[in-house]
Amino acid sequence: MKKLTIAFMMFALMALLVACGGKDDGAAEDQTTADNTKQEAETAEPETMTITQELGEVTLEKNPEKIVVFDFGMLDTLDELGIEVAGVAQKNVPAYLSKYQDEKYENIGSLKEPDFEAIHAMQPDVIFISGRQAAMYEELSEIAPTVFVGVDTTNYMESFKSNMEMVAELFGKEEEMKTKLAEIDEKIAAINEKVTASDAKTLVVLGNEGKVSAYGPSSRFGIIHDVFGFKPADEKIEVSTHGQSVSFEYILETNPDILFVIDRDKAVGGDASAKDAIENELVMKTNAYKNGKIIYLDPGYWYLSGGGLQSVQEMVAEVETAL
Repeated sequence: MKKLTIAFMMFALMALLVACGGKDDGAAEDQTTADNTKQEAETAEPETMTITQELGEVTLEKNPEKIVVFDFGMLDTLDELGIEVAGVAQKNVPAYLSKYQDEKYENIGSLKEPDFEAIHAMQPDVIFISGRQAAMYEELSEIAPTVFVGVDTTNYMESFKSNMEMVAELFGKEEEMKTKLAEIDEKIAAINEKVTASDAKTLVVLGNEGKVSAYGPSSRFGIIHDVFGFKPADEKIEVSTHGQSVSFEYILETNPDILFVIDRDKAVGGDASAKDAIENELVMKTNAYKNGKIIYLDPGYWYLSGGGLQSVQEMVAEVETAL
């Protein structure tokens, strides 16, 4: 009887040891699997994206974290999408983006004079530029992948949407972007419908230190004619970055029904006022003045920015006031 009891106790002890060993082996196996998964994640190649642009092809990792931005349209797009940036050209930042003048953001110089030393020290993952920095593309590309996001004014909406779809793919915001672009398209279609039913002639001018320049279709501000559909008061305006220099007599002669004015002085902090210069005795004789249709557009959206999610939405809203 004593022998049977001892044998039973030994059997129970062996069973307990086997069970504990099985648990330990399972735990060890689970830990090994977790370690392998972690190692695979750490060694996996980051997803990249190749962007074909007019200044050259560039490849970069998706979801870049340290972002440098010169183009204010791209800055307002990233802001709209909730994507944080690290460096901004802080001189002449539009009022609606004034928060980016805070010292928490690295000042990377001005739009025409980048601070290469500061940018290099940041070791950014991507640099976004537009026309004002195009000549410095090669030098900036030596620091980090540089993406050109300037809008082609001769093909505004297609160019704008191409930039928006690119940035959406880069940061995994495709669905959100699709919704926002659809909303913009809907508003533009509504404007087109109203404009088509009108015979109103429109002139777009830029005020600068008491002088004015006119812009027509396919120009810097040609979106008013080419996209929104407003009929130009003059079909032969020279297409130029700085517009066609005109006189106030010219404005009276063309006699627009709607006069859109962009105040450059206000944009760059000048002392002059486009309104003071334009609303003179000659311009007061135009249909635009008589009918209260001189529309002063926000230069933050039109002159400094443009081509961004926020700026294009606001441009649509401002043009709509003319109707």
